[in-house]
Amino acid sequence: MKSTTRGTFAAVVTCVAAAVATPAVAADGIPVAVPLEGAEHALDMELPSVSGTVPLLKPGSPDGPRYVEGRLLPDRALPQLPVTSDLPSADLRTPVPRVLGDTFDHLAVGAPTSSGLRARTPGASLDGPLTAPRPDRLGLPAPKLPEVGLLAPVLQAAPGATLGLAPGL
Repeated sequence: MKSTTRGTFAAVVTCVAAAVATPAVAADGIPVAVPLEGAEHALDMELPSVSGTVPLLKPGSPDGPRYVEGRLLPDRALPQLPVTSDLPSADLRTPVPRVLGDTFDHLAVGAPTSSGLRARTPGASLDGPLTAPRPDRLGLPAPKLPEVGLLAPVLQAAPGATLGLAPGL
């Protein structure tokens, strides 16, 4: 092998090894910005700036079905799936007329992702139209009314926002 071929081969192997050895970093959210610069130049005026972050959902492991004595089917036949995430963030800055003097000419509203979001999907609990086998009936089940229960979804979060006036941003 020529020395240039060996050098190229060594560089490729080094890059592949570095890529494999470096773990992928999962993003917490996707930044979103509304591009208004073109309109600012076209209209020759300052427009609001709008940006934010859309978080990615992280599913958890569901609570599986459980056996309950006296029931034919397990409890929570359709389990609830827990989901965690951050709240979406938003940042809005807009020019305002100088109402409070020359030092305050921008209004800023921010909703940071300081609070987490916890949720559970809906679930269901079912029981069939027969009881479990009963010894007093020679091991045969007895008829009964079927049971259906819906597990309500759960959503927990504590959102917050800030509002402020400031000089040019």
